[in-house]
Amino acid sequence: MVWKYLLFDLDGTLTDSHEGIVNCIKYALESLHKPIPAEGELLKMVGPPLREGFCEVAGLNSPEAEKAIHIYRERFGTVGLFENRLYDGIEQVLAMLQERGFLLVLATSKPEEYSVRILEHFRIRKYFTEIVGSTMDGSRNKKSEIIQEALVRLGISEEQKKEVIMIGDRKYDMIGAKECDIASLGVLYGFAPEHELEEHRADYIVEDVQGLLSFFI
Repeated sequence: MVWKYLLFDLDGTLTDSHEGIVNCIKYALESLHKPIPAEGELLKMVGPPLREGFCEVAGLNSPEAEKAIHIYRERFGTVGLFENRLYDGIEQVLAMLQERGFLLVLATSKPEEYSVRILEHFRIRKYFTEIVGSTMDGSRNKKSEIIQEALVRLGISEEQKKEVIMIGDRKYDMIGAKECDIASLGVLYGFAPEHELEEHRADYIVEDVQGLLSFFI
C-alpha cells in the first residue's frame, strides 16, 4: 500500500506515559476514598477514555467517574502530563517519516489541550500537521470520533481513505480505525495486554520503534 496520512496515537505509541497517568488515577481514587486496583489493572486505563477506565477498571458509577476525572485533571494538568517520556528513537522516526513526505497527525483520546502541551514539551510538535484529541466536555471522546475529526480537518475524501492508517497500541485504535474505514497498525511496545491487537484485528503489527520505521520506509 502507498500511505500518505499517518495518524498517531500518543500514550503507548509516542510516549511512555504510564507514570503520570497512574499517579493521577491513584490521586483521584484516594480523594474519593475509593479502593485502588492493582498496578496491572491500573495500566489498562492508559490509552482508553478516562470515563471508561474509571467505570470498567475502578468500578465507579457514572457520577463518581465524572468527579474522578475532575480530580484527575487537577493533578494531571500541572504535574502528571510531564511524568512522561518519549520512547527511545521515536523522534528520529517522526523526523524521517516527515522528511520522506508523509503527513503526520496526532489522533489521541487525551484532551487536545494537554496533547499540544506534551508535544511542545518534548519538542516534537513541529512534525505534526494536525493535533486532534478529545474534548474536556466529553463531546468528542470515542476514538472513532477523534479519527473522524482528523479526517475532516485534513479534508480526506472517501477515495483518499485508502491512503490513511491509524497507528496505536490499544484495541481502541484498531476499533476506531475500522469504524472509520481506514487501515490500522498496532505497536506491541505499548500498553496492550497480550494478544489484544490480534484479537481486535489490527491490519498490521510491528514489535518495536525500529519496526515502525521499517514498515513505512
